[in-house]
Parts: sequence; C-alpha cells; structure tokens
Amino acid sequence: MLNRSHIDTVVRAALDEDAPWGDLTSTTLIPAEAAATADLVAREDGVFSGGDVFAAAFTLTDPRIAVDLPVADGDGFAAGAVLASVTGPARGVLTAERIGLNFVQRMSGIATLTRRYVDAVAGTGARIADTRKTTPGLRALERHAVRSGGGHNHRFSLSDAVMAKDNHLAVLTADGQSIPDALRAAIAALPHTAHVEVEVDRIDQIEPVLAAGTGPRGIGTIMLDNFTLDDLRAGVALIAGRTTVEASGGVSLDAVRAIAETGVDVISVGALTHSARALDLGLDVRIALRG
Repeated sequence: MLNRSHIDTVVRAALDEDAPWGDLTSTTLIPAEAAATADLVAREDGVFSGGDVFAAAFTLTDPRIAVDLPVADGDGFAAGAVLASVTGPARGVLTAERIGLNFVQRMSGIATLTRRYVDAVAGTGARIADTRKTTPGLRALERHAVRSGGGHNHRFSLSDAVMAKDNHLAVLTADGQSIPDALRAAIAALPHTAHVEVEVDRIDQIEPVLAAGTGPRGIGTIMLDNFTLDDLRAGVALIAGRTTVEASGGVSLDAVRAIAETGVDVISVGALTHSARALDLGLDVRIALRG
C-alpha cells in the first residue's frame, strides 16, 4: 500500500506547500558551506512508524543528505531513544525539518494508539481494524501506521468491497423488494472476488441479511453498529459463525476489551486515525562550518 512512488508524491507535495519558492530563512541566515547533523529523539515512549517518509523529506529536499534509520517501523521505544540520524548540507536539513517531523510524529502517534488497542484485546481473538476516517490524501500513510501498531486495515477505498449501510439499503428496497431479495439481486451482479459487508443497527435486522445467503457468493461480513454489549453477544450467537462479525461505533480504549469478549471477529475503530495525537518527537540539530 505504501510504496516509494506514493511516498515521494505525498512528501513532495508537502515540501512544495511549505517552501514554494525556497526556504527564505535558511538561505538568508545559513552559509551555503554549513553542514548539519541531526538526531530524531523521542520525548516520550511510543511505537515508531514513518521512517521512509521521514527520510524522503530530507532526500527530496537535497539528495546529498544521508538519513540513518536504526529503528524499524513497528518497533517500540522509550523516551530519549534516537530514532533516526540525518547528515548533510545544513540548509537542506533545516528546510526539511518540519515536514519530516510532521509526518513521523503523526504516523508514530497512530501506531502508538493502535498498539494500545491491540494490547487491550490480546487473547480474545478479535482484531483491531481502522476505517476510512483518514486525512484526505494521507490514507496510505495513516493505514501503514495502523499496521505498524499491530492493527489491520479495513477496505482501502470505496472501490475495494461492497459495504451496504442503512442509506444504501433504503435506496435498494425503495421499490418494495425485501432486503434478502434486494441483496441477492445486487450480489448476483458482482464478480466472484468481491467481498460483501452489510451494516445493521438493530438485532432484528440480522436475520433478513442472513437470508440473502452467506459464503463466497453471499454476505461475508455483518457489521453490528453501536450495539450494546448484550446485543453484541446475542448478535454473535445468532450469526453463529455464518459470516465474519464486526463491531463498530464509538469504540473507546476503555470499552474495547469488553467488546472483544463478546466474541466478535473484528472491531473497527475510527479513532485510530481521526483522533490520534502527534507523538512528541524532536530533531536536535548541530551545525558546523566546512573547512
């Protein structure tokens, strides 16, 4: 999902936004011959993500800059750890500093929050997944960060799977068709590789969805949206393994363990990407004049 071409495209756009006509401060104040060495230092404990994105901010600014990454994405670290080192022309290092930090702080924040959710459900069999509640244009980066934290990715885009929510079902059945008939007719038009998920917000909606059929040519996942714990348990029992069961809706870190213990297979958490705070990482820079 996160390849070199995508990283370069996103990072170059960020650099162009930040210094559209160059870095006026660095070119004015910093001698052209000055060199810099900088360490990316953790100010708090966390989980690392975005090393390649951080490095791209510097190498795209000036290819003479070298970046060493002793910590891999997904590694945990303690406050005070050196997560990366940067060496090269000082003007380029200072120009790229903020963009590199913005990306790695954001991605490491997501990875760290995800790891907390993953640890909270350990041993239950439930997997933690993200949602499409991502920053526009940064989805691949943010979803990579979720994986760095041990989480899983939901469908990447609207093109990847069918996910029928209440509004879709309302339109689908507007001509008087029953939900099972409408779903069967829609599924019949899909390629055999397409996964179909249906969201329900009441327990009485489960049986009509199951009646459309399950398995490779039927409903693959039922999402139980904003269900109480008792209703989640009842929903899992009713579905009885015929589809994957996903729980969603306002999942907090305090509540996620109890949700996992109801027996659901997947817990999707929008907060992983829409509410993760940037991790406190700093770039300690040392400048030296050459010659």
